[in-house]
Amino acid sequence: MRRRQGIAAGGLRRRLTITFALAVGLSAAALGAGSYLVVRHNLLADSVDSSVAQTRRNLDVARAYRTAPTATLVKAYQSRGGFETVAVRHDQVYLSGLVSLHEVPSALKTIVGRGELGYQRANVAGTHYLVTGAPATNDRQLYFFFSEEGLRHELVVLRNILLAGVGILVVLAALAGIVLARSTLRPVGRASEAARSLAEGLLETRLPVEGKDEFGAWAQSFNEMAAALEGKIAALSAARARERRFTADVAHELRTPLTALVGEASLLAEHLDRMPPASRRPAELLIADVGRLRRLVEELMEISRFDAGAESIHAEEVDVAALVSATVRARGWDGRVRLHGSGLTLTSDPRRLERIVANLVGNALEHGASEVSVRLASENGTALVEVADDGPGIAAEHLPHLFERFYKADAARSGVGTGLGLAIAQENARLLGGEIQVRSEPGAGSRFTLRI
Repeated sequence: MRRRQGIAAGGLRRRLTITFALAVGLSAAALGAGSYLVVRHNLLADSVDSSVAQTRRNLDVARAYRTAPTATLVKAYQSRGGFETVAVRHDQVYLSGLVSLHEVPSALKTIVGRGELGYQRANVAGTHYLVTGAPATNDRQLYFFFSEEGLRHELVVLRNILLAGVGILVVLAALAGIVLARSTLRPVGRASEAARSLAEGLLETRLPVEGKDEFGAWAQSFNEMAAALEGKIAALSAARARERRFTADVAHELRTPLTALVGEASLLAEHLDRMPPASRRPAELLIADVGRLRRLVEELMEISRFDAGAESIHAEEVDVAALVSATVRARGWDGRVRLHGSGLTLTSDPRRLERIVANLVGNALEHGASEVSVRLASENGTALVEVADDGPGIAAEHLPHLFERFYKADAARSGVGTGLGLAIAQENARLLGGEIQVRSEPGAGSRFTLRI
């Protein structure tokens, strides 16, 4: 139980940490991506502006060299540096570097062919260029290749810096999330431990009130609940102790007059045959009621000994089949109880085992049918004594309460019992280290199984 709760608390801390780190990471990533896109757009726009401005200046130079050979003009551009030139005149191409007319984008050629200045980006042998073009004269076209490798490098460096920044922020956010989750969930962990202590019976458990925030109010409410629970349980324990003392005192006080009453009833039973018919029936009823009262007092005394923890075990080797047979014969149940199975022996208290069998068989005969079967078996080292009847059965809603004291399912199954027989049988079974289980359905009989 504690391990599962510890895993659950660790899982919550982990989820809070991951959530915090993701929130910060996504925010930082969105901010970094936005910043990168803005900077990239501005740098590329500046590159276009500067390249177009340089192209216009180059066109002014071309007008000054209108009458000069094109090769001379290309050499003049080459001396300026910062770009490479491709000049076309009368289908002749003049170059100032490694680029050629084939690297000029066809769309740009079309624009220049219409007599307009244009630009387009191109990749030449792995190098990024911004290519501009314009007609210099009616028979001369000029194309300029401005390298953007430096700009691209700056963008790569910026991207790497932003990615590293996002990664660092995620790590810092995760560390902050761990610290925050621990500090936030510490009161929750203390409350969980306190609740577990209450569940284990440590009713004096309280939480420290360390502030006036929500956790402080929570701790205060928990302490008030624990104090109220401690008071209620103390009151219930005192009431239960008074009830047990009352039961024991009543049984003890009734024992002496009841002994005399039982003796008098026995004398009365010996003279029933000589009584007139009008007096015989009331005398028989009186004798039966005295017998019931004696059984009730005996069972109350036994229950009080269980409550006081005064019962002890005297274990010895027991032949269960012989014990069941003797129990049935001693109570005059021969012919109404069938025994199945033999050879089952175990080390136990024969007196308590006989008490369990007698109570279960007596309950089956009283509330079940005219015939009861007792089956003996052994299953994985566990001794089984199964008492079954084919009576009317018990409704499902009554099954959880059958072993409660003075509980009777309904008037049809009340009989003349005290309501303590099954409770005493279960107490004896627990004292022997076992338990009694019941299976029953209305119309299908009942089956009580003792497992030791």
